[in-house]
Amino acid sequence: MDVETVTSYRTARSRADLALGPGEVYLAGGTWLMSEPQVGTTGFVDLTTMGWPDIEVTAHGLRIGATCTIARLVAWSESAEVPAGWTAASVIPDAANALLASFKIWNTATVGGNLGRAYSAGALVSYAAALDGVAWIWRPDGTDRRMPVADLMTGNGTHSLAHGEVVRAVELPAAALRSRLILRKIALAELGRSGAVVTGRVDEDGGAVFAVSAATLTPTVFRFEAVPDAATLADAVAAAPDYYTDPLGSADWRRGVSIVLAERIRGELAPPVTTASEAVA
Repeated sequence: MDVETVTSYRTARSRADLALGPGEVYLAGGTWLMSEPQVGTTGFVDLTTMGWPDIEVTAHGLRIGATCTIARLVAWSESAEVPAGWTAASVIPDAANALLASFKIWNTATVGGNLGRAYSAGALVSYAAALDGVAWIWRPDGTDRRMPVADLMTGNGTHSLAHGEVVRAVELPAAALRSRLILRKIALAELGRSGAVVTGRVDEDGGAVFAVSAATLTPTVFRFEAVPDAATLADAVAAAPDYYTDPLGSADWRRGVSIVLAERIRGELAPPVTTASEAVA
């Protein structure tokens, strides 16, 4: 689509260049910006020229640059670059596929854009929320702040970023990356955007974390000391706030399928039950 209101474009190469003028917005992949009219937008500030590294393995975990494309992240997750023991990285392709998009979109859309757009069905929102991801945010006054990705969204397509703030990177803790993570999704149409995405993980200390996204306006995260029993998990998922209705599914359907998906994940994560005869043997 031609964005006919835009009359200026400039590249950002330093933090000072990120100061927005009247009518300017940040541009990374631009897959959403170019998909519909941008009323009131008169200029683009290109973030891809900032030179941010796509993938950084740090002492604390994984840092994904905001301008890293979904395709680059998926390729990394399937490469020998992934540190040994980071089993949760293998779920990245599943997360990417939870949001219907062609390979052309994957090669253009960015991780930061996926978070900043803040759609309830955002693929990387689901993954980052499942792993206690933190958004590293640059403020226009030169300071930084960090907040959980699960708290970044305030609704379907709305977020808590102030004007002039930009997501610099997403940080995933190493402990969560070493967890056993499972992602399950469902859509009304075989090739449709996910109506519900549920994740579950078991950490090295035995603690369990489940998350519901796409079905709720914002990600909902549940924490347990161990893998919960079926009734406890079902009650928690059923009580999650903000199940919503749109053309891709009703609120009641989203709640129901989220409960089913969570139970399937719980069944895979739960330790096997040992019978008395097996124990004696």
